Amino acid sequence: MNEPAKTRAIVAHITLIGWIIALVQNSSDKQEDASFYIRQMLGLLIFAIGIQITGVILMFIPIIGWLIALLAWLTILGAWIHSLVNAINGKKEPTPFVGHLFQDWFKSM
Repeated sequence: MNEPAKTRAIVAHITLIGWIIALVQNSSDKQEDASFYIRQMLGLLIFAIGIQITGVILMFIPIIGWLIALLAWLTILGAWIHSLVNAINGKKEPTPFVGHLFQDWFKSM
């Protein structure tokens, strides 16, 4: 992975604003490695929003709901860390279980 693509891949992992910056930078000078991580992060961001909404609902279920919400957040955190470490190391490896779906769903990016 070349340096501009690696930088964009790492920036895409830094909040929604970082993702937008990486997307805009990559639109003018398309780097496939950066596009890979932009798609991965879009999928993780959408899943995080879905987990947030589900977590609010689950909070009304004492203990079991809290544990399920906590487990879901830890799963998203683990997936984000996995993706970030791969981007830093320059490896183009999808997020476990769902990364290949992100590549299919967002292939136009």
